[in-house]
Amino acid sequence: MADAINGWDRTQIAARAALELRDGTYVNLGIGIPTLVSNYIPAGVNVTLQSENGMLGMGPFPFEGDEDPDLINAGKQTITELPQTAYFDSAQSFAMIRGGKIAMAILGAMEVSETGDLANWMIPGKLVKGMGGAMDLVAGVGRVVVVMDHTSKHGESKVLRACTLPLTGKAVVNRIITNLGVLDVVAGGLKIVELADGVSEADLRAATEARIVG
Repeated sequence: MADAINGWDRTQIAARAALELRDGTYVNLGIGIPTLVSNYIPAGVNVTLQSENGMLGMGPFPFEGDEDPDLINAGKQTITELPQTAYFDSAQSFAMIRGGKIAMAILGAMEVSETGDLANWMIPGKLVKGMGGAMDLVAGVGRVVVVMDHTSKHGESKVLRACTLPLTGKAVVNRIITNLGVLDVVAGGLKIVELADGVSEADLRAATEARIVG
């Protein structure tokens, strides 16, 4: 069990994840921290956000009092539309995803393994209805970036040799962004790309069960 280290907060994780966005691409944002990424899209970068519940071109969150209950994202949060927003049924939405039309998904996770396995739908001790669209996303998009806390509230690593929770996808994660830093999934384990503010390499290694190479 590692000692608590703060590093980046949720908004800083989201801001760092926003730097992964590439101009002109279609991107799907998962629920939780990923929804914050839309607030930090870099200037000059134009991306189209896709929601698997049938919306392409999502606008920002509405101001209080301006909410439209018919406009929601996959996490059931109220959002706004843009002049270019398009609507379609869920079958068409998943045809986009399964057909490889979405360049990137930024998703939350409960566990990630050193080989890029992802577990992000089963919450221990809670009743869940299913994994939603995450299984299709990780199988169909070009790149998967995971944003998450590096450790549990008990200080146990969530970046593991092997996931203990049911998998959403096997060997699907490309990059992991946590409150402690940025890691890439490479041959033999994980590679440190960047350290969060105030976090040393020793801190990150101590909080990581997975093998770190290089």
